[in-house]
Amino acid sequence: MTRVAELVVPVAVISQFIEPPATKISPPLPPPAPSQIKKSVTRASAVAAPLPMAINDPAPAPNAPTGITAPQPSPAAIASSVEKAPAAPAAPLAVQLPASDADYLQNPRPAYPAISRRLNEQGRTTVRVLIGADGHPQRAEISKSSGFSRLDDAALATVMRWRYLPGKRGGVAEAMWFNVPINWVLE
Repeated sequence: MTRVAELVVPVAVISQFIEPPATKISPPLPPPAPSQIKKSVTRASAVAAPLPMAINDPAPAPNAPTGITAPQPSPAAIASSVEKAPAAPAAPLAVQLPASDADYLQNPRPAYPAISRRLNEQGRTTVRVLIGADGHPQRAEISKSSGFSRLDDAALATVMRWRYLPGKRGGVAEAMWFNVPINWVLE
């Protein structure tokens, strides 16, 4: 004959009243939606409820549940560590450099100076140009010379006539410096 035994497991409910910090009285807020109340109660009970502790038994029963044997931090300690967490740094804004090679800008090729052509002067001039938010050049200077002043002067005059796509930071056009290389090669 099989007998059924009733097993009663005692359960203790531990609660702690936490006084809210004294703050200025502000106008009353509208009552939260029921879904928000449920979420906040769930979060509070998950953070505030301490985990049960197991007893260290040298010879536990084979089917005995295992638990945490170290004391758990208090809910106040958990809350203070959450408050002290540093804020994540803001992501840097994406920078898009200016450009001079878009087809629709229709920038003309630089004119090769006639004297430089006769003297077989060749090289590469790099011009540093300040491009405004409207795409027009504001200032220009020689960053790297070709070695011939006529070619450098022609490069400066050319880049000051061109139109550019302005540089953008975070999607907003702004004035930026841009290096424009011009190759002087006789064909």
